[in-house]
Amino acid sequence: RQFPELTRAQVIRSEALSGFMWFWILWHFWHNSDMVLGHFPYPDASAWTDEELGIPPDDED
Repeated sequence: RQFPELTRAQVIRSEALSGFMWFWILWHFWHNSDMVLGHFPYPDASAWTDEELGIPPDDED
């Protein structure tokens, strides 16, 4: 079974449509990234203590 031969117009239309699709996705991801990443602030890792991170104290042998 062979695939049908694509015309030049079909190739150009498919490239334009896929280009527009990626433009749409990336545009909205850049301007509305909260829809994907969430609406909560990213936690400040420098505020975590060693105990919270599971790191043993320095004086422990």
